[in-house]
Amino acid sequence: MNFGPVDRLPCLEWAPYWKLTLERWRREGLPENVDPRDWFQLDRHALHIISPVRTTAPRPHHHGAGLVESESDYEAFLQHLYPDPEEAVDSARFSEDIREQTAGDTVLWISLLGFFWFPRVLFGIEKHLYAFYDQPALMHRMNQDLLQFNLRCANYVMSRCVPDLVYISEDMSYNHGAMISRQQFDEFLAPYYRLVLSPLKKCGVPCFVDTDGFVEDIIPWFLEVGIDGFLPIERQAGNDVARIRRKYPRLRLVGGFDKTVMHRGEAAIRAEFERLLPVMRSGGFLVGVDHQTPPEVSLNDYALYVQLLKEYCALAGQASAPTELPQTLSSSPGERAE
Repeated sequence: MNFGPVDRLPCLEWAPYWKLTLERWRREGLPENVDPRDWFQLDRHALHIISPVRTTAPRPHHHGAGLVESESDYEAFLQHLYPDPEEAVDSARFSEDIREQTAGDTVLWISLLGFFWFPRVLFGIEKHLYAFYDQPALMHRMNQDLLQFNLRCANYVMSRCVPDLVYISEDMSYNHGAMISRQQFDEFLAPYYRLVLSPLKKCGVPCFVDTDGFVEDIIPWFLEVGIDGFLPIERQAGNDVARIRRKYPRLRLVGGFDKTVMHRGEAAIRAEFERLLPVMRSGGFLVGVDHQTPPEVSLNDYALYVQLLKEYCALAGQASAPTELPQTLSSSPGERAE
């Protein structure tokens, strides 16, 4: 991730596996209670998702529904929010992962909820977008409270270890770009980002944003507040890793592999790796599935994908110097219209 020479790139599946995909793989022979990462001998990484919502919180009625509508609702809901860091972090698993990280056997990732994501959890999708206009004071209060929670947890984590990567979960883009304007970003997100990233960056931790959809337009927004990289760089939304690398040469990237080709056979998988290989060789890019592996992918499909992943990660490491990037990537059905 520091753009230095390597023997090979890490072979990772950064995202948790989709439940439906795992159910299919179990039927096809993956043993119960076996992590696919271990089964396929992928490189180990430990991810800790630190949530400001306690396990006591009621669940919304359906996906996208909210939990609060007003300041008084938020006041009543506070009993379910902002646990102490010792409660928010699985201490026993964290201690074991620190031991493995210290031994060089795993990389340790931390995920914090972001200042777009968390108010959406509380308001629900539709009311959250209205709240930028109708309840700005409450939005700021939520994000100020989230900031303090995230800072407490970040300080707790870094009192025990230095994570290899921290990413802020946002999901604030769709297939045509951001769901909010630059003005809204500057008012409701940027001030909190600057404050939460400060202690992390002082320790030298790479700080990423996790957002789906087309991300290229919002990259400069996040660079200005201190973000170092993005994931998962979804291909079907029109993202072009070569274009991103040419425009932002030191931006780190994770993901980028078009998940929709994983069940289409060796030629399609190999073509996708060939498309990405120049950026893999240029450094600062951990190639991987551009979201969770979908249930269309059989266990044998995934075995072939992993075989080729290891082959191309080795090829990328053999490059003695960064490869010149192509002027454009090949088109696909999901290519963004300019």
